[in-house]
Amino acid sequence: MTGPAAAPPDPSGPQRAGLPDFTIRTTMLTYDQPDASGHFGPYGGSFISETLTHAIEQLRQAYARYQHDLAFQREFRHELAHFVGRPSPIYHAQRLSHELGGAQIFLKREDLNHTGAHKINNVIGQAMLAQRMGKPRIIAETGAGQHGVATATICARYGLECVVYMGAEDVKRQSPNVYRMKLLGATVVPVESGSRTLKDALNEAMRDWVTNVENTFYIIGTVAGPHPYPMMVRDFQSVIGEECLRQMPEMLAELGLPGNGVEAQPDAVIACVGGGSNAMGIFYPYIPLEGVRLIGVEAAGEGLDSGKHSASLQKGQPGVLHGNRTYILQNDDGQITETHSISAGLDYPGVGPEHAWLKDSGRAEYVGVTDAEALAAFHRLCRTEGIIPALESSHAVAYAMRLAPTMRPDQSLLVNLSGRGDKDIGTVADLSQADFYCRPSCRGQSVKGDVALASLR
Repeated sequence: MTGPAAAPPDPSGPQRAGLPDFTIRTTMLTYDQPDASGHFGPYGGSFISETLTHAIEQLRQAYARYQHDLAFQREFRHELAHFVGRPSPIYHAQRLSHELGGAQIFLKREDLNHTGAHKINNVIGQAMLAQRMGKPRIIAETGAGQHGVATATICARYGLECVVYMGAEDVKRQSPNVYRMKLLGATVVPVESGSRTLKDALNEAMRDWVTNVENTFYIIGTVAGPHPYPMMVRDFQSVIGEECLRQMPEMLAELGLPGNGVEAQPDAVIACVGGGSNAMGIFYPYIPLEGVRLIGVEAAGEGLDSGKHSASLQKGQPGVLHGNRTYILQNDDGQITETHSISAGLDYPGVGPEHAWLKDSGRAEYVGVTDAEALAAFHRLCRTEGIIPALESSHAVAYAMRLAPTMRPDQSLLVNLSGRGDKDIGTVADLSQADFYCRPSCRGQSVKGDVALASLR
């Protein structure tokens, strides 16, 4: 059986009383960021040690050389199509939209990519650069493990050495992804310092890079770090939004929703924001379309006023972190404060500098979703659409669930479903106090009761 169709009313009909009019306008904004030094207004730039200056300059030159190189772009697009499985589809969440009432909700299915998230898009591009620069050793940081899995995957494909740094707390939260990385041949280094989360993993990866700069390429997983990383990661991820611009007119036409040509786009685009790469990937191609709202969803944790959150843009102040100037969570002495989120991938005290610029300029708006709201959205999407989302993506779904009922049924929301939730089912089971069957192999034994082979641990 199929769920009830979310039949929109006649677009020419009257606006529902009391609801805002989000009708898309064709006004095109001029946007040309960053500048030549990697600044997005007052944010971004390159704040690095002298040891890394040469490596960063090498990377800038390499990216400037290959950024518009036709052969490089052709190979990149070929890999996305034949290895990743792009384009990823857009899916109308019909039952969810019907139950909520109001706007129609569409999901950009990055969870269907090879490795299960958007991370692979960027990793392919950077690994291709590493090969051309003659760097045989790859390092990476990871929070939820998706960037680590993507990096390990591409290193296996290209025959590169791979070392992934991961906070010890995240190793516990995301153990399935840890084992995936090891299966793919990567060395996973648990980081015990600090809060033992993504921030600390990034710190350790930076230290490794300083030590092994001659033969090592650092594949950063988000739109942070010194220039050119924020721009480069955004560019590789912008395939997400580029596909949406082409796909949405047909999706809207199928439902008889208003608009045609360049106007047939969603009323708002919603994405979760930790460091912010999935959000920039879908936002960037939409920035010139002034009538399309861009909404980034941060992890509000236990509440924005609780002190236990990761909402850098809403509660942070400008400062320097991991090589760039951006909004960061810090105390009065400028020390980085502890963060909290149900999702490892959003548990970060900073954010990409382009998001900081988009916030200050007013082109994008940033909101918070609590752990409880994200968990509720996780369960609801599972049960209404048969899709298990990552806890990171569940934050974006939760805000769409909050916003949709305030809009008309002939309006639409596009949510970037940045990853799948297989990695999170243990965490969700614990938080929901649900029974979760742990295979004997999870305890270091085979299903038949024998001790597991040490080589497979």
